[in-house]
Amino acid sequence: MFPELNNLLNTTPDRAEQGKLTLLCDDNTDGSFLVHHFLSFYLKANCKVCFVALIQSFSHYNIVGQKLGVSLTAARECGQLVFLEGLKSSVDVFFRAQAEPHPLQFLREANTENLQPLYEFVREALKPMDDGETAWRCPVLLVDDLSVLLSLGAGAVAVLDFIHYCRATVCWERKGNIVALVHDSGDTEDEENNILLNGLSHQSHLILRAEGLATGFCKDVHGQLRILWRTPSQPTAQWDRSLTYQYKIQDKSVSFFAKGMSPAVL
Repeated sequence: MFPELNNLLNTTPDRAEQGKLTLLCDDNTDGSFLVHHFLSFYLKANCKVCFVALIQSFSHYNIVGQKLGVSLTAARECGQLVFLEGLKSSVDVFFRAQAEPHPLQFLREANTENLQPLYEFVREALKPMDDGETAWRCPVLLVDDLSVLLSLGAGAVAVLDFIHYCRATVCWERKGNIVALVHDSGDTEDEENNILLNGLSHQSHLILRAEGLATGFCKDVHGQLRILWRTPSQPTAQWDRSLTYQYKIQDKSVSFFAKGMSPAVL
């Protein structure tokens, strides 16, 4: 969790909002630091987290999490974290017999539009606790990242349907949150990715967009972050507030500053 980012978003773990869809987007840069922030943020907020990780291994996220003050291993052992390791699971789908439908079962099917098993996995992972079990604050679905589903053969409409059903269950029924990363390749010919990105943008309460610098690489400024808010009571309205900051990623933190105000420049 990066305290400076919490300050920009005006939030802390003890007062995390509920019922929200947050879209993380990266364009010509790596936005994974935003995923690590929200993962550690919600674990520290005592939320039940279902993490659909399609990019990196569990050990990778755990190593970064330890730098940010959380142990994914401990969270998984106590039932706070349910982790779907896409890299490992995709191998299981192809080479191991499954007694029940696998969350990534669509990889073996002719109809790659069927993401229902993945939704059922999320729904089961974030089901309300039974009496006697640890009571978590609220359920959270975190996906890193949705663009991978397109690369694996699922269509943009199927992915949007998946998010729609997850919102109905996680955000509306169970008063939880969803955070999802989508890459913006900047390729106007990538129609499926553009449909996905535009569709999610219209549904989101908050967008964090990490962008590379137009001037290219700089060792003191790694990119810029655009933050866009939408008023929850007016979901069809235009974005009512936006801020843009430049940032520098460090080993255990991220520094944010106004454009042209990098300490290295001043």
